Amino acid sequence: KCFRGRKAVAAERYKVREEFYGKYGKLCQNVDRTCFGLDSEFLRQLLFFFDARNAGDISTLMETCRLLQRLVRDCGDIVSLFAGMDYSSKHALVDYRVKQLAYICIKAIHQNRNQLKNQTFATPEDSGTFTTVLLEAGGLLIDPKLPWVCKTVGYLLQKKALTLFREIVLTGKDHLNSHTCLGKVSSLERVLALIISHTGQKPCICPNTDARWSFSSQILTVPFLWKLFPYLKEVFAARGLCQVYLHQMALCVQNHADVLPNDVSNEFPGYACLLGNILEAAGFALSRADCSFDMAIDLAAVTTFLLGTLPSLKSSDRETQDSSMQVDDDVAAVHELVEVVLDRNLEQQIRNAIDPRFLLQLTNVLFGGISTVKGLHNDPDDKEVAAIGAACSFLHVTFNALPLERIMTVLAYRTELVPVLWNFMKCCHENQKWTSLSEQFSYLLSGDAPGWLLPLAVFCPVYKHMLMIVDNEEFYEQEKPLSVEDIRCLIIILRQALWQLLWVNPMTPPNSAKSVTNSTLKGQSVEVIQLRVSVVASELLSQLQDWNNRRQFAPPSDFHADGVNEFFISQAVIENTRANDILKQAPFLVPFTSRVKIFTSQLAAVRQKHSAHAVYTRNRFRIRRDHILEDAYNQMSALSEDDLRGPIRVTFVNEFGVEEAGIDGGGIFKDFMENITRAAFDVQYGLFKETADHLLYPNPGSGMIHEQHLQFFHFLGVLLAKAMFEGILVEIPFATFFLSKLKQKYNYLNDLPSLDPELYRHLIFLKHYKGDISDLELYFVIVNNEYGEQTEEELLPGGKNSRVSNETVITFIHLVANHRLNFQIRQQSSHFLRGFQQLIQKDWIDMFNEHELQLLISGSLASLDVDDLRLNTNYAGGYHSEHYVIEMFWEVLKNFSLENQKKFLKFVTGCSRGPLLGFKYLEPLFCIQRAAGSASEEALDRLPTSATCMNLLKLPPYRSKEQLENKLLYAINADAGFDLS
Repeated sequence: KCFRGRKAVAAERYKVREEFYGKYGKLCQNVDRTCFGLDSEFLRQLLFFFDARNAGDISTLMETCRLLQRLVRDCGDIVSLFAGMDYSSKHALVDYRVKQLAYICIKAIHQNRNQLKNQTFATPEDSGTFTTVLLEAGGLLIDPKLPWVCKTVGYLLQKKALTLFREIVLTGKDHLNSHTCLGKVSSLERVLALIISHTGQKPCICPNTDARWSFSSQILTVPFLWKLFPYLKEVFAARGLCQVYLHQMALCVQNHADVLPNDVSNEFPGYACLLGNILEAAGFALSRADCSFDMAIDLAAVTTFLLGTLPSLKSSDRETQDSSMQVDDDVAAVHELVEVVLDRNLEQQIRNAIDPRFLLQLTNVLFGGISTVKGLHNDPDDKEVAAIGAACSFLHVTFNALPLERIMTVLAYRTELVPVLWNFMKCCHENQKWTSLSEQFSYLLSGDAPGWLLPLAVFCPVYKHMLMIVDNEEFYEQEKPLSVEDIRCLIIILRQALWQLLWVNPMTPPNSAKSVTNSTLKGQSVEVIQLRVSVVASELLSQLQDWNNRRQFAPPSDFHADGVNEFFISQAVIENTRANDILKQAPFLVPFTSRVKIFTSQLAAVRQKHSAHAVYTRNRFRIRRDHILEDAYNQMSALSEDDLRGPIRVTFVNEFGVEEAGIDGGGIFKDFMENITRAAFDVQYGLFKETADHLLYPNPGSGMIHEQHLQFFHFLGVLLAKAMFEGILVEIPFATFFLSKLKQKYNYLNDLPSLDPELYRHLIFLKHYKGDISDLELYFVIVNNEYGEQTEEELLPGGKNSRVSNETVITFIHLVANHRLNFQIRQQSSHFLRGFQQLIQKDWIDMFNEHELQLLISGSLASLDVDDLRLNTNYAGGYHSEHYVIEMFWEVLKNFSLENQKKFLKFVTGCSRGPLLGFKYLEPLFCIQRAAGSASEEALDRLPTSATCMNLLKLPPYRSKEQLENKLLYAINADAGFDLS
């Protein structure tokens, strides 16, 4: 029945077509201006029989469109052509004919698009082409001034005309001719502009179109749309249409993202093409003075969602200056759940669109009406919450998807992002009420996610970047960008957030696609955001601790979590526990003394493991005192890693070639370590230099003095590691920037004062110079001066021909600082570190900052705590704590100078510094033993002696304080090696 019906219709169409040809001619030769009127059969018959697959019908339609254009050009009134003088009473039939005619023009081009692909982008000047004729006629029918335009455009949208246009464009896009390049507007572009412009008109009574067939879904997803249609971009961005369509997309993009067309190739997914085109046009729209706050919110909502669906577009040369965004393997695993590789040019379009200017404009619009100064306890208003939510959501996914090197500086220095975010967080913290995100961004976080999570995810990396560029005067004196009081508040917020994330409610690493909660946002589940915040907050808090170590503005306890107790410490030494994870990621949450206990227990466990094996392989060194460095280098370099971990026993040979008295039970080795480190790190030897503050760092010119200097640096690394491994404190004051190398950290401008304060002052002068920097005739070169030999080195390729300007001065400053602090000593530091890590594991050292590391190496610079030593002393041979000789001894020792106190400590323990945590940890405890049974003159004439391996002082029962003091001073200053032991 259906077949018979179609056959009957086809027969009727054939009949009507023949009548039409007989009356009007195949090429419309027999028509006049009345043919479009209601009384004429011309349009009724044409619309009935027209078949876009019929070549004759195509020719007829082309001539009809030519006729329409000619008549409109002659009379200028298209309404009278279709309706005469009474449109209002006849509009139903007129509207029907107009919208049908407009539709078959589009349908005809679509049906023949493969044959017409060379004409896709033809302009009105190409008046003879089929495509141009039909499109220009279609454009006449949807002129915005016409009374039927709303119904006509609405009909075209319902008939999925934009889907037809999409297929026309995709078919012809590879045949873009030179007209577009010359700035001419194609006929296709004009029609599309008319259609999208109508949607933004008010009032508009077009029926709502299914989002799948809308302009956003069908046209904005065409790859590189604006390259094909630059005029359309101008119309879209400059006439308020961007706001209209962004609002439409914001309402539905989450529900329709999975139905965006993917008909180009796997490298051009619809969501990525849509994102690229929106971003490119939005940059222009944001720059306009009439850009509204609501449009910025909608833009952030749409682009946040689309950016979240992208694979990572990080550049191949990962940025070295911002490790905060190098998230751990758990986070990276989530991004690998779906492998999508975008076309390189599409990646570039997205990357180029989110440039510094775009970010500046977006944040300016969002934060334009928000004050950066708030009164106490003022809750954020709805507009501020919306702006914060939009900015944080957009920037968070931007950090996740795009390379950071181009955008961090503008966010830190050219926007109000840091002060606005800080005031929001401070207000919420003080009110103890964290406001939730607006509904548009609620899909990013579940309802129970803390309100501080997303703001911290954005604030931390931006403020961290800012701290890498800000100088000491700005931070401490000018208190920019945050006051010291605010920074102390920030420390508390970060500390509490980290403790919550790492200990109270630790995250479960998202190891499967199921953990990404019902979202195409492959990196934006709550778990992933929590992981990211734990990383960036840890890095920022560590950086603030570095600033506090340079010049204290907060007590160290501000960085310590309140919940660290003995149970925590017992768990911290066990791998794969929460406490152990905290120790690795945020060690500053744990008090220094607790970390030292953990460190010493780790060392003790390793020493014990090797002690049993070492009984049979104990290494014995024979060291000449006047050749201590040479002998130590030769003998220690021959040891394997296992041998280095075992005990080493030393026999000293004096200048006469005679072995010194004393059996090494550990004390002689301590003395050896003190003497060898003093000799090896002496600046006179040439491997190390010292700063103006007498702090040591590798000599950049060490290779000019020692041919095997790198091997010696490896040896010195082993030497320092052995001292730490055995718990021996050595008096080696290192420069902070060199200690950073033991932690494999990069040094920045703010570390330069510890090396060269004069150079630092010059660079800061350049940073704040108000004139034209190029007048100073500086180039990207630096002069090295080692031992009177000057060499010039380029800071970047072609640097000697590249003059420093106001635009490049910050780069110049940081390149100079990098050269002095990192590049010049890179080889020496690398070999030193290699030797050091033979004994000391990286994760042990990572528990401590540079200031704490110096304490681990050398102990406190304060004088000997005699009271602590007295509390942890045993007595033997008849002595006790209240014996008169003991009372005199402690009084004498307390009155010694610091130098003599250190000599005494070395005399009895073999080391001039006590245990880092106090004499409670001296093994064995210090003991004073009576040296003679009677107080005879012969006994009283004896000097005190010691057994350093037992931390034992053998003290005769002297009768007076003066006698005890003189004998003790003589003994500790005798330089008799171990002949008095």
